[in-house]
Amino acid sequence: MTDRHATAPFPDLPATLTCGTTTVAHYGYGPGAPDRPRLHPVTTLGGITVTEERPADHLHHLGVSVAVPDVAGYNFWGGRTFVRGRGPTALDNHGVQRHLARPHRSPDGFTQELGWEAAGTELLREHRTVTATQIDGQAWELDLSFVLTNHGDTDLSIGSPATNGRPGAGYGGFFWRAPKEAAPPAVFSATGEGEGEVHGRAADWLALAGDSWTLVLVGATEETRRDPWFVRTAEYPGVGSSLAAEERLPVPAGGSVVRRIITVVADGRLDRETAAGYAHGAVTR
Repeated sequence: MTDRHATAPFPDLPATLTCGTTTVAHYGYGPGAPDRPRLHPVTTLGGITVTEERPADHLHHLGVSVAVPDVAGYNFWGGRTFVRGRGPTALDNHGVQRHLARPHRSPDGFTQELGWEAAGTELLREHRTVTATQIDGQAWELDLSFVLTNHGDTDLSIGSPATNGRPGAGYGGFFWRAPKEAAPPAVFSATGEGEGEVHGRAADWLALAGDSWTLVLVGATEETRRDPWFVRTAEYPGVGSSLAAEERLPVPAGGSVVRRIITVVADGRLDRETAAGYAHGAVTR
């Protein structure tokens, strides 16, 4: 990476999110990872950290971020690029999400304009909105939405390792890397339980439960709910959306991709009924 990438500006770092007097998340470009902004650490109201940054198993996993492995052939995920017929390959094709403006900022949220740039060209312009809202004494909500717009005059598309030949690896979009613990976290939705039952399937909500914390991820729009979930628990704990699970997602000139995920961050290991209650509240509140 060049110095241009290393100096991606975000004024007044660190930016924080608070619920009342409790700081629950930090946001910005992390040390050693200047290519995209992320939320880390993110904590429960009780102070338990529920994100991990640059773990040894995947140095390009950065807490909570919006990451896409293939935008018109450029890598906005990090690490190696999956190439059909070759497998994971180190390529000089990495892009950067450059901070352009921050139209709004308050203790419980902000908006941000980002340019997704590669090879000296802006491929996409993103409008991101992030807010934190306390629900009760046990949980708060992280509401993250993004609008990716192709302001150019050339159609492009978003892909994934799956669309490039690696079955089951349709990740790309919103991604949450959780911390490793002694045992893998439980994962369940309203209709399935376990990685094999929820990975690669669409569900209105999905819960990841660790030793003393639970994340309930909720698709907050109809379009978001149609995206299959990408789930890992045995290899590492991570959950994300799949913008291009099986086929490339077109972004025509002048077109936009809009997604919104609300994540309930709770102390304790929630059961399915309690998680479902939080998920219902997230989209009806």
